[in-house]
Amino acid sequence: MTRESGVTADPGLGGGEPLVVIAAVIIQHGRLLVVSKRAAPDVFYLPGGKPDPGEEPLEALVRELDEELGVEPLEPRLLEHVESVAALEGVPLRLTVFQAGIDRAPRPAAELAHMKWITGDEPDVHLSPALTDHVLPLLRRSGALAP
Repeated sequence: MTRESGVTADPGLGGGEPLVVIAAVIIQHGRLLVVSKRAAPDVFYLPGGKPDPGEEPLEALVRELDEELGVEPLEPRLLEHVESVAALEGVPLRLTVFQAGIDRAPRPAAELAHMKWITGDEPDVHLSPALTDHVLPLLRRSGALAP
């Protein structure tokens, strides 16, 4: 993996148009909120999704968190740009990650199957490659997650 100017990249990525996704790191009490989709209920991701045409990243984040969890992000800040592989599609992924608080307790809706609060060390939770290879190491280095 290489890191240049705030972008973490995996040199093993294949060609083709990347899947563009905006996602949120939401941490409470040292645990990270992850969600799974009905299409693949055993794989967990950061909450978020694809921006609509012409939609700015923060607009997409607000819309996606409302649709998926019924929450509004509080004080979102850009955390990282990640290039990885989309867990289900197997295509290159360009992930823009914001860190934010939320205004109320989340409740899974829309296409979500499950939601969990994790430390990242749970052996029985299958996480997406972007989470495992990029986001969790960043959060561990910063001390944001519970040991």
